[in-house]
Amino acid sequence: MYENGTKYLSTREAAAWLGLSPRTLDRYRVSGAGPAFHRFGSRVRYLAADLEAWASARRRLSTSDDGTAGREERP
Repeated sequence: MYENGTKYLSTREAAAWLGLSPRTLDRYRVSGAGPAFHRFGSRVRYLAADLEAWASARRRLSTSDDGTAGREERP
């Protein structure tokens, strides 16, 4: 599907783009831990920009980096 020149990727295409299995991406979607997605009827589609944003938010500098460095503590 295209809208305004933007391609929507299927779960299989999005999973391949991220280097994940489609089942893993399905589990992330159900748990709310995955990238933003669109639902068109029964079809689930992803925008490449949403996949990039989700992947970038998980960038780490070391295996001990929990991703909280530089974030303010919330009470």
